[in-house]
Amino acid sequence: MQNTNQVSTTELSLELFHVQTNTAFNLPPNLMVIRVGKPNDQHPPDIDVSSLPNAEVVSRIHAQIRIDSSNYLIEDLGSVNGTFVNDIKLEPGITHHLKVGDRIDLGQGHSVTFIFQNSPTHPQILLTSAQITQIAPQLVEQNKSIVVDKTTKLIGLTLIVASIVISTANIRIGIFFGLPSVILCFVGIFVLCQQRINRNLGWILIALGIAIMIFTGRIFASVNLLLLLLTSTLFFTGYLLFTTGKIFGYDWRSLQKIINQ
Repeated sequence: MQNTNQVSTTELSLELFHVQTNTAFNLPPNLMVIRVGKPNDQHPPDIDVSSLPNAEVVSRIHAQIRIDSSNYLIEDLGSVNGTFVNDIKLEPGITHHLKVGDRIDLGQGHSVTFIFQNSPTHPQILLTSAQITQIAPQLVEQNKSIVVDKTTKLIGLTLIVASIVISTANIRIGIFFGLPSVILCFVGIFVLCQQRINRNLGWILIALGIAIMIFTGRIFASVNLLLLLLTSTLFFTGYLLFTTGKIFGYDWRSLQKIINQ
């Protein structure tokens, strides 16, 4: 026999929280009478506790919770082991007013214990149309891919090729003389090309390489080192133009205007 006592809505959202298993049983919002017990032929339970530990102490028709407006009333239905609210045994057939936070025990010994509590809710964040209008351009800007025009790519590619050709023509002398300082400068150039590393470290390494070259008397090698620095700068500039279209935030047209000034 199904529970036919129904209401259209219930304002409160409450649950029975089973202490022993940390399991929550939501109170059906469309019922005026909510039966608690185990499966039976007379009054099938709306909250079935048969799968819980120590369910043997719970009667098949154990208790019911009646909803009267915004009030919740619990009643023992003549169970064998009794129903307790805050350790007070209920008289069968006598309703007891439930308050949020009350502890309900089905049977003795606190073996099947529930807490009558509010259901946890997660409020949704609603955006107004004005807020969506403000946020949308920012999302588009973040997701927009970098588009580099053909002219900028051609300039960048030309600089990269030029740097490779110049460095290849002079690589023998640059590596043969002043190798430690050359390595420092190459490491510095590598650091400059990395977006996640502070570029100041790259400039420091390059300056250190030049200083070592000067103070060790490798003047001939230092001239070639400057050539390597020049070609590396060309390569770095070309790489930025080819991939991002800008050099430290400036495109080639902006740089042209600055140079002309």
